[in-house]
Amino acid sequence: MYSLDDTIAAIATSIGQSGVGIVKISGPESLSIAHQVFRSAKGKTRLEPYRLHYGTIIDPHAGEPIDEGLVAYMPKPYTYTRQDVVEIQAHGSAVALRRILQVVLSLGARPAEAGEMTLRAFLNGRLDLAQAEAVLDVIEAKTEAALRVATEQLGGTLSQQVSQVRRGLLDVLAFLEASIDFVEDEIPLQDVTGPLQEATTALTRLYQSADHGLIYRQGVKAAIVGQPNVGKSSLLNALLRGDRAIVTDIPGTTRDTLEETTNVGGIPLVLVDTAGIRHEITDEVERLGVSRSRHALQRADIALVVIDGSRPLEPRDWDIEMLVRGKPALLVINKNDLPPFNPPAEFLPGAPRVWISALNQQGIDTLEAAIIELVMGGRVTLADAPMVSNPRHKALLQQALDHTRSAIDGQEMDLSPDLVSIDVREAVEALGQITGETVTEDLLDTIFSKFCIGK
Repeated sequence: MYSLDDTIAAIATSIGQSGVGIVKISGPESLSIAHQVFRSAKGKTRLEPYRLHYGTIIDPHAGEPIDEGLVAYMPKPYTYTRQDVVEIQAHGSAVALRRILQVVLSLGARPAEAGEMTLRAFLNGRLDLAQAEAVLDVIEAKTEAALRVATEQLGGTLSQQVSQVRRGLLDVLAFLEASIDFVEDEIPLQDVTGPLQEATTALTRLYQSADHGLIYRQGVKAAIVGQPNVGKSSLLNALLRGDRAIVTDIPGTTRDTLEETTNVGGIPLVLVDTAGIRHEITDEVERLGVSRSRHALQRADIALVVIDGSRPLEPRDWDIEMLVRGKPALLVINKNDLPPFNPPAEFLPGAPRVWISALNQQGIDTLEAAIIELVMGGRVTLADAPMVSNPRHKALLQQALDHTRSAIDGQEMDLSPDLVSIDVREAVEALGQITGETVTEDLLDTIFSKFCIGK
């Protein structure tokens, strides 16, 4: 079981060289520990709440200074964890921060587990579970759009919608269970099908937002594939607006897959530059690179198939086309600064075609628009309604939807209240796992183990 009675501490900033580093303490002994490790420059003996105090951070055992810095004391309940919290702000030296943490631990604190600060915020009612998970999404957001989705969830917009649906289902469940225990004339008649249909409509709307929400959160992996020397690496550099890949006129320059992330319309687009796919390879290193290219193509969400638009298609192009069949793809016709050759319609039929010159940066904006259209159906602006961006939430919404639909079917088949109530109860349980009303310790372990230590 989780204990809230002990005091925990951790380095809350990334380890490395920086201007400032923070050691965070949470729990009942926070203030006592702070008084032992901090000496105010003004000679104050007590830390005033919600003020920054400047002074020296010391090792009381050795009686020597460690660093100079600032200390802030925030008493419960108006803190992130709803416990007494102390933040020691020192210089961002890994050595100094570890020494400060070591001293704090020697005075009675214990090392915080990954995500334990946020876990305490959840257990103390500061955040519900969906909001707690959004904290990690804020930290890991790769684009402004992803950040906006995460901050909306952190603010509770998703939780409010889920809780509202859950309350409605709880009312239905209460009526059904009362119908089991009492005869019909002892309880007022209540419409059950209407609230179940309303819940199903609301859950469907949330569930349908998950496909786009997950794209903003997790990004899309795009494999850049094609023959050697058709401009794959040049395309990667053009999309990144920089020189990340080596570009030469020598076929087979790219020997391995190269991954880089860029922002396309708010979508984190993971570009995978692959080795040119061909059969007649004598170089073992290049052979391994081509094998990895095929594997990268299989794992990619979409394919950017690059051909040389200045020459007719070759058998190797058709081989690559067969590998791509069945995967969402764009046909990128490169080198449009040279006399063009239009590929036949049966080459990647149905795939949008974009003419570019990766070397001259021509058509890149058009290509990005085509990627957005392929991935999002053209939609990149975020709606005002909450957007589901967590795979766990999506799965639980699907469970809740299955059970509300089953309950509606049961009502229409005139099943007994005890049978219908089983589905309603399962839907309530699934939604409670999103916000945390119904949650197991194993689930909390799984969720918060993904956090960094100190948050």
